Amino acid sequence: MDMRKVVLGTSGTSPEDVVAVARGGARVELSPGALAAMDRSRRVVEGLAASPEPVYGVSTGFGALAVRHIGPELRTRLQRNLVRSHAAGVGPRVEAEVVRALMFLRLRTLATGHTGVRPLVAETMARVLNAGITPVVPEHGSLGCSGDLAPLAHCALTLLGEGEAQDRDGRDAPAAELLAAHGIAPVELREKEGLALLNGTDGMLGTLLLACADLGRLITSADVTAALTLEALLGTDRVLAPELHALRPHPGQAASAANMRRVLAGSGLVGHHQDAAPRVQDAYSVRCAPQVAGANRDTLAHARAVAARELAAAVDNPVVIEGRVESNGNFHGAPLGYVLDFLAIAAADLASIAERRTDRLLDRARSHGLPPFLAEDAGVDSGLMIAQYTQAALVGELKRLAVPASVDSIPTSAMQEDHVSMGWAAGRKLRRALDALARVIAVELFAAARALDLRVASGPAGARPGPAARAIVAAAREAGVGGAGADRFLAPDLAAAEVFVRGGGLVAAAEAVTGPLD
Repeated sequence: MDMRKVVLGTSGTSPEDVVAVARGGARVELSPGALAAMDRSRRVVEGLAASPEPVYGVSTGFGALAVRHIGPELRTRLQRNLVRSHAAGVGPRVEAEVVRALMFLRLRTLATGHTGVRPLVAETMARVLNAGITPVVPEHGSLGCSGDLAPLAHCALTLLGEGEAQDRDGRDAPAAELLAAHGIAPVELREKEGLALLNGTDGMLGTLLLACADLGRLITSADVTAALTLEALLGTDRVLAPELHALRPHPGQAASAANMRRVLAGSGLVGHHQDAAPRVQDAYSVRCAPQVAGANRDTLAHARAVAARELAAAVDNPVVIEGRVESNGNFHGAPLGYVLDFLAIAAADLASIAERRTDRLLDRARSHGLPPFLAEDAGVDSGLMIAQYTQAALVGELKRLAVPASVDSIPTSAMQEDHVSMGWAAGRKLRRALDALARVIAVELFAAARALDLRVASGPAGARPGPAARAIVAAAREAGVGGAGADRFLAPDLAAAEVFVRGGGLVAAAEAVTGPLD
């Protein structure tokens, strides 16, 4: 459990704080300034509530039903009914870390003082997060416009003491039971408060921030496995020279090339490409590795910039601003939907080039002296033949997941909400894409490590992998990724390789020799 404390003020928070709360269970507190700002905006809402003039979200219905004026005697029921009716998701449950991220981000918006909720509502949400209570949120229901309505409604339902939730140990129970166990009183919502809990881009943004953290680590992992494959194929590192990459000044490309150079430093295998089978250049999947991983890096940088802007936003409709309440369209998820889709496209291509390198390691006609499929006794043994099939299947899935969700729109709410972002769907498929990418990189690691072992056994006289490669292979073996030998049950090796990649073990093993990689 992350022991840090995250204090929310009126000016937003950092991506690191979101990850710390979502994954590490960091404690959340509201600053005195945030509480004061919420109190001021609440007084504005209460003044409007007392007025005979209808105000959207305060004294009217919602969406296409906004034409009806709701009297004071029905407004508590109105807000409660809004949450209940909008908690209409279906399907598998959303991962706890995503739910915690979207709750924290919604709380962050409440803390800006632009939503008009009472401080009590925000304080209760903070207590729920700190207690480790996570609402059960079904996957399907959000269109990414008017915010992530259904997912946020399921979270708001927990604040009311309704619906199902999960405790810190992963046990499901009625929300009322979990609140009572922690001494948390359910909230009775007043004017605008139900709407303020639902009308945000927090699910999309939370997914994006978690994805950015994961993809950053996977891109560096791909730089490392690309270097290992280049080494195992006796390729040249001359294409990684900084002066070559300066000719095309994409910052991500230069960073990936630098990572590969550092992993290959001191290798006795690099440069032997001319010894037995002369070749002027390595294949694209090897030679262009920095260009593809670098494009991923630059795409990720753009996504992080979009996320940073959204983190600085106060997304609600209507909003309390300068003593008045104004309707707006800031809840539209287009900015987030686009980059969520963009990252899925980038991830698919990064996986595609990694799979091509793996196939080259296994193909006797292109591996420059390695045995077919890296098998011990080819024909009797199949080696890593089907591991590459698995990798190819994953790449196929990644290509399907790269089809953009954000180009779609289905009108809802009797044509009042006639254009939606589908950003939530983009985020859901990006999570699956990053899972697949981690597995693809794990297969390349498995193959490259075995190929390096075989090079030591039968490669150029006196040549051996560089210090970084040796450290990586040793760490992988310690993590349960087996070495060369006769055919065996491979799934455990691949599972261990995935854990090694996903958990950061691969990058850590490289950095123990190279120092910090980008």
